[in-house]
Amino acid sequence: MSEAPKAPWSPFPLVELSILLAIVLIAAGVFIGGSRRGVLLGGGLALVTVAGLELALREHFSGFRSHSMLLAGACAVLLAVPLYLLTELPQELLLVVGAVTFALAFPLLRGAFRRRAGGLGFRV
Repeated sequence: MSEAPKAPWSPFPLVELSILLAIVLIAAGVFIGGSRRGVLLGGGLALVTVAGLELALREHFSGFRSHSMLLAGACAVLLAVPLYLLTELPQELLLVVGAVTFALAFPLLRGAFRRRAGGLGFRV
């Protein structure tokens, strides 16, 4: 199997440094406490989420490794969270919206990976 796809900013380790900063923020949130605890924990979790999704997107759409379920779940969360925050929809309906979004996104993402991986000689 070949190497993972390189980031456009390679060789600068942006994703790795982002994850390191996220770990520092989360640890600070756990140990410092006080009124900044939520901001530190939330910032660390947001940063590690963005870094992980960037890596998953890059690997998925280059045909290196399938992350169809992770990306479909991210699509569902990206739709359900704003609906939760901005509307008065019942949670049951939000759950249905998330499930339908996942169910629609998964086969599309899987197909995109198969098309890309098939042409590169990777095992699908």
